[in-house]
Amino acid sequence: MSSLQTKDLTLAYGENTIINSLDIDIPEGEVTVLVGGNGCGKSTLLRSMARLLKPQEGGVILDGEAIAKLSTKDVAQKMAILPQSPVTPEGLTVLQLVKQGRYPYQSWFKQWSKEDEEAVESALEATNMQEFKERSVDSLSGGQRQRAWIAMTLAQDTDIILLDEPTTYLDMTYQIEILDLLFELNERDGRTVVMVLHDLNLAARYAHHIVALKDQSIYAQGRPEHVVTCQFVRDVFQMNCNVTSDPIFGTPMCIPHGRGRCILQQSG
Repeated sequence: MSSLQTKDLTLAYGENTIINSLDIDIPEGEVTVLVGGNGCGKSTLLRSMARLLKPQEGGVILDGEAIAKLSTKDVAQKMAILPQSPVTPEGLTVLQLVKQGRYPYQSWFKQWSKEDEEAVESALEATNMQEFKERSVDSLSGGQRQRAWIAMTLAQDTDIILLDEPTTYLDMTYQIEILDLLFELNERDGRTVVMVLHDLNLAARYAHHIVALKDQSIYAQGRPEHVVTCQFVRDVFQMNCNVTSDPIFGTPMCIPHGRGRCILQQSG
């Protein structure tokens, strides 16, 4: 099982510091969700973990080694990333997309193999995309398209999967479908999943571990039931709320205060 950490990580765009001296140990074999207000650095942190953004200071440690010193192929064999709203080349089929997940294992000396074929078929099966494999990705629904991209990351066969807002622009049905799939992959294969989510209630439902960012650093981290409190929501999201227990899952459920219709039940 691969391990992922940050040590004294500082990230900036120009002179604008986004993350300052951050130390994180991502729990192995669990689902970790990054949460926080808009612009707090969730996606920036995820991009840095995937070596898509160079740190200003500090670094990311993958399996005990500085990720900056590892080859691209070594990183890609241990960790896969699904960026926010990925763009698919026009006309690319689901099968062609999923096969791209095997590129880290190709070389001049090792071309397409039976192992590659099995990995692709396994990824299609895990995401229930076998019947769509000859369809073009851009002809699919939002949920199907996201499953196709997740299949590509599964074909990459890594211990760690990073996902930047995998439910963005999806309706409620597809959001639950995608998060259920990721949760099942974690439970079945023990894969470490790290993702950015905006919906705090969904984060609390699916995460084993929550990392909340505020003011360039970690505000809180731990089990959802320990992190998600009224004080946490006020401090991180600047909103008053009630926090109760989800009646189905028992996880924290945030009910934000605000204006809206109030239906009063009258007796008699």
